[in-house]
Amino acid sequence: MNHFENHNAMNPITEDDIANYLANTPDFFERHAQLLGQVQLTSPHGNRAVSLQERQAEMLREKIKALEHRVMDMVRHGTENVVTADRLLRWTRGLLSTRDPRALPTQIAADLQSLFLVPQTAIKVWDCDGAYMNEPWAQWVSDDVKALSTSLSAPYCGLNAGFEASGWLPEPHAAVSIALIPLRDTPETPAFGLLVLASPDAHRFNAEMGTDFLERIAELASGALSRLRP
Repeated sequence: MNHFENHNAMNPITEDDIANYLANTPDFFERHAQLLGQVQLTSPHGNRAVSLQERQAEMLREKIKALEHRVMDMVRHGTENVVTADRLLRWTRGLLSTRDPRALPTQIAADLQSLFLVPQTAIKVWDCDGAYMNEPWAQWVSDDVKALSTSLSAPYCGLNAGFEASGWLPEPHAAVSIALIPLRDTPETPAFGLLVLASPDAHRFNAEMGTDFLERIAELASGALSRLRP
């Protein structure tokens, strides 16, 4: 007795029964090969009827097209990653080649702005050696900013909610989205500086973006700025 003979008038065959039968009887279409050309399905590209074989071919073409798009996305992201890595390398090389420690903070911010096309950048460093206390980047940092910087376990990215640090920027009114990047010796120690990146684009720095890259920037900048520490 086969699958369909288990049904009687009180238990009519359903579409699920047919689907299960075909799924569990792989040699069905071998024994009824003529059905492959006779079964007609509705094409997703209009209401015309197509054969089962043609529908399968359409599905295969759609899968290939989707895979092509995925490959293109992978290539695009790979290219973007190579460009980003190259810019990071050039930025790091600039930090290593700077002879005068007092020029480091300004160079860190300026190179980030030029290499990564950030509209505005600013930086402040505190608790540094007394020889640098009169530098512009070491002045006018409030206790509130220091406390905020230390409280950040990761860079803040989002809309500029009137942060005091945005006042360090050349054009604070144009800082719609902002990234606040704390600088510290280790994750457990208080911050000794703050790097500010800003953009007039509300989506350039947003709460959903990953901060891994900015954290690497913070680590490299903090390491370079250790030369300013007592």
